[in-house]
Amino acid sequence: MTTIPIIKITQESATAAPMAQSPFATRRDHFLARLGIWMRDHRFVIQAVQWIIVGVYAFLLIVPVYLPLPDETAHLWNNLTVVAQFAFWGIWWPFVLVSMVLMGRVWCGVMCPEGALSELASRYSLNLPIPRWMRWSGWPVVGFVGTTVYGQMISVYQYPQAALLILGGSTVAAIAIGLVFAQNRRVWCRYLCPVTGVFGLLAKLSPIHFRTDEAAWKAAATEPRGAPVVCAPLLPLSKLESSSSCHNCGRCADYRGAIQLASRESGHEIVVLGKSSATGWQTLLLLGGMIGLAMGAFHWSASPWFIAAKQWAAEWLINHDILWPLQTNAPWWMFTHYAENNDVFSWLDGSLLLAYIFATAIVLGGGIALLLYGAAWSLRTERTRQTFYHLSQALIPLAGCGVFLGLSAQTITLLRADGVDLDWVSPLRISLLVLASLWSLWLGERIARQYATQMHNRLLSNTALILACGAVDLGWSLLFWIW
Repeated sequence: MTTIPIIKITQESATAAPMAQSPFATRRDHFLARLGIWMRDHRFVIQAVQWIIVGVYAFLLIVPVYLPLPDETAHLWNNLTVVAQFAFWGIWWPFVLVSMVLMGRVWCGVMCPEGALSELASRYSLNLPIPRWMRWSGWPVVGFVGTTVYGQMISVYQYPQAALLILGGSTVAAIAIGLVFAQNRRVWCRYLCPVTGVFGLLAKLSPIHFRTDEAAWKAAATEPRGAPVVCAPLLPLSKLESSSSCHNCGRCADYRGAIQLASRESGHEIVVLGKSSATGWQTLLLLGGMIGLAMGAFHWSASPWFIAAKQWAAEWLINHDILWPLQTNAPWWMFTHYAENNDVFSWLDGSLLLAYIFATAIVLGGGIALLLYGAAWSLRTERTRQTFYHLSQALIPLAGCGVFLGLSAQTITLLRADGVDLDWVSPLRISLLVLASLWSLWLGERIARQYATQMHNRLLSNTALILACGAVDLGWSLLFWIW
């Protein structure tokens, strides 16, 4: 069980402190501090935005289920189902990932429909303590793997019933958790959201975050009175430093004159804080999930290896008179089954799909892990495993770029179907992969400098990181240019 502290805010600290007294003195931080205070003082605007998004989300998620499936005449301008596909998988998910890198988890705190509904439900919560099993650090990995794989099994990008099952099911679970645990908190968002781990990793790159000035905090009155400050994602306000879990909602802005929205060097959290905060679960999610599993999920439908394996397996089954795996009687909520679109998975299709995705995760993620563990060993540190966790986080930019490119492939597919000229897409993809790789290599070099002063040690480490980036780039090259 866990105890949730109630922190109160004084009437005096609820007023914007003079910027001359701010510990963050640059002009940019002056603007950001004011922006944070504006967010705190205009909660009604944020809530209005949240509920508009909830309404649009519900409409696009539910209504297409009751419409006929799109045919070859369906386009963005004449079919709501195609519009919903484009909104969810062409715009929403890819650019939410971009927002994490640019602004931290402001999507979570300001716009996420699940977060808004879960927090609303928590107002009427039974207020039970959060059990220890719910705070297990592995849930973000389980959630990401489960939703990614299951989404491929039922073709979530193509069919509204599948989208409703996965996204709607997640929303219902968020509301249910809110009704039971921790009143006025976002327990689902903090511990169980399937993408909270991915968002947390990408937010480490953000150049802005809410930060607590420890000296100002200690100088403030120890027993403030007045209205409570509720940190929805259950963070300790006295030690805000990481943006990985902070939702950037602005509610705590200028609390005790010590918390403000401020700028920082992009990657600071990875390079500096990662030395102690990087964990094995984060590494597994990054290497095995965002890189390995995600690539397998985007690869399989275009892979000639998948087709060859399917043909070989089908011939073997037929020759041995084992025919049930070739049947297509699985329900749509288990494997894709839309006969009217000639899109039906056999048991063999579904099994090979799972095997391909997990094999890619093991081979690619495991291979990169071995390279990076060797890089950590070459740095000759006392804690090789922790150094490995830390060094792995240098790949966050490239991992995020890959997931963005994979998701945006749906955007490209829909736009091409509508006759949009997209000759610029291939050069853009190459540029993004190159820039993300260079960003990862730059972070890796900065991390290595913290552990080794000898150039030859860092050279071995950087060589391993170059090979790791090359493996990721090759994987995406197969999908976009070779196959």
